[in-house]
Amino acid sequence: MAGGASDKIDYVFKVVLIGDSAVGKSQILARFARNEFALDSKATIGVEFQTRTLVIQHKSVKAQIWDTAGQERYRAVTSAYYRGAVGAMLVYDITRSQTFDHIPRWLEELRSHADRNIMIMLVGNKTDLKDQRAVTTEAALEFAQKENLFFLETSALEATNVENAFQTLLAEIFNIVNKKNLTSEPQNSNGTSTLPGKKIIMPGPAQEIPKNKACCMSS
Repeated sequence: MAGGASDKIDYVFKVVLIGDSAVGKSQILARFARNEFALDSKATIGVEFQTRTLVIQHKSVKAQIWDTAGQERYRAVTSAYYRGAVGAMLVYDITRSQTFDHIPRWLEELRSHADRNIMIMLVGNKTDLKDQRAVTTEAALEFAQKENLFFLETSALEATNVENAFQTLLAEIFNIVNKKNLTSEPQNSNGTSTLPGKKIIMPGPAQEIPKNKACCMSS
């Protein structure tokens, strides 16, 4: 998969970033969308989103990445933004064990509000602070395998695995979409498949990810 822009967008995939406040969701988004990192980043208020267009198997895919605020008081506001998402990243901070402890709650919320077949990746951020690590890679991998999630550890600061995380998730979504017969897929006025939630992903339990796909972890 390579990055690139195109006049014609073949697919639009909505991906949400969720997790506790200050785990680095906005920095992960900035690194992927603009290859930027802001040392003075402020907490996200409500919801923000950015886009980036990629080429996957000769098709132009626009990724709409939504950054949902992690503060408790915004959770009711942001719940509506799960609607239509085909991918999600559950982000925790490897140096703060409580952010990992809260992942099951975020996963439950995600599965309550999003399509049941949404593709999900568990992301342990801030590997640049490995000397302060509080969450082991093994514990996160075990959880990812149990819940059938993809798993990666990243550093938005050092740009480690951020690209890989998004490309892995988007490529998997694309591969599932590509396996389906989309000839009857409704299109919007400019001919782009909007692919809202329940119309895209392979139905039912068949979309469980094998445990050996909970991979791609950093060393």
